Amino acid sequence: MKLLLLFITLLSCAIGSRLYAQNKSHRNYTTNSLGDKSITIDGKFDDSAWNEVEWADDFTQRSPIDGAAPSQKTAFKVLYDTKYIYFAIKAFDSSPDSIVKRMSRRDGFEGDFVEVNIDSYHDKTNAFSFTVSVSGVIGDEAISNNGRNWDSNWDPIWWAKTSIDEDGWNAEIRIPLSQLRFAKSDNMTWGLQVTRRLFRKEERSYWQYIPKDSPGWVFLFGELHGLQGIKPQKQLEIAPYVLGRNDRAPKEDGNPYKTGSEYSANVGVDGKIGITSDITFDFTVNPDFGQVEADPSQLNLSTFEIYLRERRPFFIEGRNTLSFDGTKSNAGGSFSRDNLIYTRRIGKKPSYQPDVEDGQYLDQPKVVPIIGAYKLTGKNKKGFAFGVMQNFTAETKAEIDTKGVKSNQIVEPFTSYLAVRATQDINEGNSVIGAAFTATNRNITSDNLNFLHKNAYSGGIDFLHQWNDRSYYLQGNLMISHIEGSTESITSTQESGRHFFQRPDANYVSVDTTATQMTGTGGYLKFGRGGGSPWQYEIGTTWRSPNFEINDIGFLNHSDLIDQWARVGFQTLQPVGVFRNINADLREYMYFDYGGNNTYFGIHGRLILEFNNFWEFATGGAVQIKRLDNFMLRGGPAFLKPSKEEIWYNIESDDRKKLSFNFGNEFAFTNNNAGFNADAWVGVNYRPINAVELQLSPFISYNRDNIQYVTTEQNNAGNNYILSRLEQHTFGLTIRGNLIIRPNLSLQYYAQPFASRGDYHDFKRVETPKASNYSDRFHQFSSDEITYDDTSEQYTVINQDGNYSFGKPDFDVIDFNSNLVLRWEYIPGCTFFAVWSQGRGDIIEPFREFSFSEIVNNIANSPSEDVFIMKLTYRFRK
Repeated sequence: MKLLLLFITLLSCAIGSRLYAQNKSHRNYTTNSLGDKSITIDGKFDDSAWNEVEWADDFTQRSPIDGAAPSQKTAFKVLYDTKYIYFAIKAFDSSPDSIVKRMSRRDGFEGDFVEVNIDSYHDKTNAFSFTVSVSGVIGDEAISNNGRNWDSNWDPIWWAKTSIDEDGWNAEIRIPLSQLRFAKSDNMTWGLQVTRRLFRKEERSYWQYIPKDSPGWVFLFGELHGLQGIKPQKQLEIAPYVLGRNDRAPKEDGNPYKTGSEYSANVGVDGKIGITSDITFDFTVNPDFGQVEADPSQLNLSTFEIYLRERRPFFIEGRNTLSFDGTKSNAGGSFSRDNLIYTRRIGKKPSYQPDVEDGQYLDQPKVVPIIGAYKLTGKNKKGFAFGVMQNFTAETKAEIDTKGVKSNQIVEPFTSYLAVRATQDINEGNSVIGAAFTATNRNITSDNLNFLHKNAYSGGIDFLHQWNDRSYYLQGNLMISHIEGSTESITSTQESGRHFFQRPDANYVSVDTTATQMTGTGGYLKFGRGGGSPWQYEIGTTWRSPNFEINDIGFLNHSDLIDQWARVGFQTLQPVGVFRNINADLREYMYFDYGGNNTYFGIHGRLILEFNNFWEFATGGAVQIKRLDNFMLRGGPAFLKPSKEEIWYNIESDDRKKLSFNFGNEFAFTNNNAGFNADAWVGVNYRPINAVELQLSPFISYNRDNIQYVTTEQNNAGNNYILSRLEQHTFGLTIRGNLIIRPNLSLQYYAQPFASRGDYHDFKRVETPKASNYSDRFHQFSSDEITYDDTSEQYTVINQDGNYSFGKPDFDVIDFNSNLVLRWEYIPGCTFFAVWSQGRGDIIEPFREFSFSEIVNNIANSPSEDVFIMKLTYRFRK
């Protein structure tokens, strides 16, 4: 009975929300021109110009109670002139002493804030967001894909001031029209949304009510009328920089490249030019990203590449314009990271490192310099949007010193990376069609680089069709890839971890050592319901042909796979009993290879419960029933892994408090006693005052895998695939500290110590990798069959078909990365950085007990590499 009452309550809430939405039409606000009057941005609304327009109020709560009246009133006004648009927002508060004035860096979105979203194109798909907190911190985001993407790396120049009085708090905002995009018109209409966050109640209220279960965001905005006589502004910003750098590392006697200290200086320039009101040209010459946070440490024992998040500002801003996702699936799966454009390929580590002999010293560049790059983006009033990005990286050489005689060897050729993307909105954005093209062209002049592709091209077309007020959708794409190069490069690609054409049981692929090119296809198709109900679902399929290869400028996990998935999800629209919010989903996956083999079948689920006290409990798990791994033996036959079960949970306290925390565990059990994983994590966040924040996030992991791949060795019987029992212990700790002196002046610290130890035992040889009986899939060596030599650190297998040896695979890994960044935006758009980065990574001695004290001592005793940077940018703007 209780369950029935709960279901009826939830259904009533859902129906009530939809009826409210149907009766709530688009709202309108009519603005006016300043004329010959002016406004001083001081947060006080005392300029007479504000009397020219009326207040708009009557906001509606969306969270926690969808469709209810807000607990505090909010009102706003809008004015404009030929250069700017102005907003006055009054956040009434019956308890002004309770207003939360938290400090943060730009885009921190802490404490009480108000926000303005402007769809200046009125394309009902894209918008610009401007947020100001009561403490004066600003945030800005470029909104795309009807609110599904919010890019906080977009940093326009605009102004805001706030003040507090007995009625609440005020925000006064001035936004240059040059920072917006709109078509020329005598009398235009813009989309508009105004939002308020009441922090102490975690309440969100909106001028234009949009229900929680709506299938989008921007297309449901209210409308701003009365804009007359304004013209699109052509943006012009030039931002040169100067940089001084000191690199320090342990001195090595006799090595001319390790003298202990090295000084350098650099200059470069970034720019943004409005070609027309619809087209913007961004460029960078000799960029430097020394202030960017280091990547987190990870240890990869699989055949698949680790995906690294892009952190460099030039590549992050506007990336949604150029993105061409491989799946766009809410269900995730094997292809969720795939993209034709993965900018971490640009400016990466050199592809080749020369071997040196005794008496030789090597000066290997750490990254490939980016000579220059540009982006050309735009969208017109007819809904046609495009983006073009091209990057040029320099031919990069390593220097080798042989007893004082220096020589150079090319380690990366001059390379051009090109990406083009275009989309066309149809029927006010209810349907979208698009296309993309990429090209990577290398000027290979050295034989040692023949393993690289000379040319790589990819392209695709995609579509999205939505109906029933965008509640339902049909979406898909078709991609093609083509690579060209020497026989060495194409053979290497065929045998790489993404393809493994040499697999002996894959009769539908084979290695062609004479090939100089390779072409493949990929794509996806899905149907789903994304809104209009608390229930959402999706079903689809994704495919990657064996020859599909996009990793010269894109990201591909692996090819030769067809994925079918289905997902159903549920969310409450109103608080229910002790729960503020409930989210749940259930997902099903089934994979096949191009030989028709079913390689995976699994059921995954998740439940998230947010309580009225703002605590959250999340749990989930998976049952992986079929696990046929084509890639485990690194080019060998497919191996049938035992089924596996996973379960996890995470508990979070109220993160609005000065002290908050989270903790959780994950456990995975592989059947037949073939493996066990246990992970534990804790997060602590402490904010002693509004301007200081400290975060500690330690984690520890234990992994036992009885069928971990070790090596492939040959003898008279052919390939011997060696497995082992791996016992792995891993520890990591992420440390963050923020001191916000003023909204434009901050000090940020990041550090991550990381350590992992792996011990291999019980070596075995693969016998019948797909046998129905698990124990028949391998032969475990007895002590008479395998011996170990301490001197050479080699294992030798004694076999009637011929002996073979392999090195001891045990590992001890330690890593420590940190950086301290002082950021001062001394003038809007102009920034000074002072940076100290430190890295430690050489093992002093192997781990013995893997205790916390041992890890700390190893890190403390490891040699450090320190980098000190001072960087000054100045933005000239028109």
